[in-house]
Amino acid sequence: MIDVMVVDDDFRVVEINAAYVAKVPGFRVTARAHTAAQALATLERMHVDLVLLDHYLPDETGLTLVRRMRQLGHTADVIMVTAARDVATVQAAMRFGALQYLVKPFSFAGLRGKLDAYAALRRTLDGVGGRGEAGQEQVDRIFGALRTAGAAPAELPKGHSAPTADLVRTVLTEAARPLSAHEVAERAGISRSTAQRYLKFLEREGRISLTLKYGDTGRPEHRYAWARSG
Repeated sequence: MIDVMVVDDDFRVVEINAAYVAKVPGFRVTARAHTAAQALATLERMHVDLVLLDHYLPDETGLTLVRRMRQLGHTADVIMVTAARDVATVQAAMRFGALQYLVKPFSFAGLRGKLDAYAALRRTLDGVGGRGEAGQEQVDRIFGALRTAGAAPAELPKGHSAPTADLVRTVLTEAARPLSAHEVAERAGISRSTAQRYLKFLEREGRISLTLKYGDTGRPEHRYAWARSG
């Protein structure tokens, strides 16, 4: 489980965001804070993996809090969740190490996309190992994880479901190499025809790339990979 602290000066917003987090598998809210001081005190006494952080806090800004966290050696990851949308604040958030930036108001789907992307990053880091050296391919996978995981299509055609599309996306983003439709179906636990339907749709949307692998029969096999530029 990924332990989350929600930080916002509005008590109602904290509870709404916490309820959203609780609906995403693999995440749980273990702490709430309404000021920067409360957030720092929480980090001192308990483990937190991820901080959902508002910028407008009563005692200091969220960006100042992120900088202080790093100075004090707190390594919890940060996703900014705020109404602040000026470019200077967004740029500063990037420089201070915020992994994602979600602008208020947002929907549950918007927050879930950020959390899914973060979970994908953690799985990628676990897959390449937390110690030792990484080759260029592993580095690309790490830096690409946040970009690719949240790129599910906004609208699905009739007869397609968001959970199945997410399942196919997860299979492809976690794969170390391009997969055939049969392999996608097997890993996702769906039929091959269903896998092919979703793969064709995602290809049309530009979400996945298609390559051909030629075997002994001379007939090419279609191989699919999530578009790393997503």
